[in-house]
Amino acid sequence: MDYSALIHQRRRRLGEIDDMMADGAFFSDPKKAGEIVREHRKIKQTLDLWERLGTAKRQLEENDELSRGDDAEMAEMAREEIPGLQAEIAQLSEDIQYALLPADPNEDRDAIVEIRAGAGGDEASLFAAELLRLYQRYSETRGWKTEHLSSSPSEVGGFKEVFLRVTGDEVFRILKYESGVHRVQRVPATETQGRIHTSTVTVAVMPEAEEVDVELKPDDLRIEVCRAGGAGGQHVNRTESAVQVFHLPTGLYVRCEDGRSQGQNKERALQIMRTRLYEMKLREEQEKHSAHRRAQIGSGDRSEKIRTYNFPQSRVTDHRISHTSHNLTGIMAGDLSEFTAELQKAEMAERMTEAGIR
Repeated sequence: MDYSALIHQRRRRLGEIDDMMADGAFFSDPKKAGEIVREHRKIKQTLDLWERLGTAKRQLEENDELSRGDDAEMAEMAREEIPGLQAEIAQLSEDIQYALLPADPNEDRDAIVEIRAGAGGDEASLFAAELLRLYQRYSETRGWKTEHLSSSPSEVGGFKEVFLRVTGDEVFRILKYESGVHRVQRVPATETQGRIHTSTVTVAVMPEAEEVDVELKPDDLRIEVCRAGGAGGQHVNRTESAVQVFHLPTGLYVRCEDGRSQGQNKERALQIMRTRLYEMKLREEQEKHSAHRRAQIGSGDRSEKIRTYNFPQSRVTDHRISHTSHNLTGIMAGDLSEFTAELQKAEMAERMTEAGIR
């Protein structure tokens, strides 16, 4: 397929953005300026891919011609380089297809990750804590920052639920694939007969909402202050510092008590509430417009069983793409790159088919 027309559109848009950024008042609206700067960066990356693809194609043509020449030594060198150039062209062509897809407006957002123990009691809460550490380590490898927002610890050292805020470049675009039910199969430390138990943990990755996205009307909220208790976070004390926020129209409820102060807990609770409501709105829109989709890779359906971690066989299987890895130790240490790459590839293939690019 010839993408020249689409590339021409990108070049024209880049010129428009360059003119906008040259305006002295460009940064008067920081939010809008940030969005435009990110668009500028993405277009530059797309045009760079296009230039590299063109260079690789020209090199392949030259090598093909040299391989049929009279200089035997030069012909042999040219033939040796051809497979590598062909592979590079194939990869760059695929990257160009991905880059030209319509962007998801939430891809560049930060994310709030909700991890909740499901079936399995104490074992589920322990695995929830392990998933929390997995995402924290994965975030470190990508240069993201994490902030522990709120948690409800279990008596055995795990979590009944925990909220983590992740900030950085394209956080939601990468982490969204983690939404769903994670199943773990292993022998618990307390199991004396060596029987394998199955437990589940539900993960919801939500694009972080801003105040302009969701209006929290005072009449729709009931905010209560209460005494923090239990084996909470590092800064939990016995003062009236815990905050509970109820959203009356939807029945959603958030409690925060891990912060240093009542004010911080209130701010965090409202942040989580706003993000939950924003996710609810996005999901309703998605269900209206995406009912025809077959697999909905990356749709973030928290009720879908997406992955099984089988410890006895050191095996991790993602059921959405039928991909299995035997690097369980590395994955639990934060190396999700293998699954992320495969899930991105599957989603992009689906999106390209829908967009008619393929």
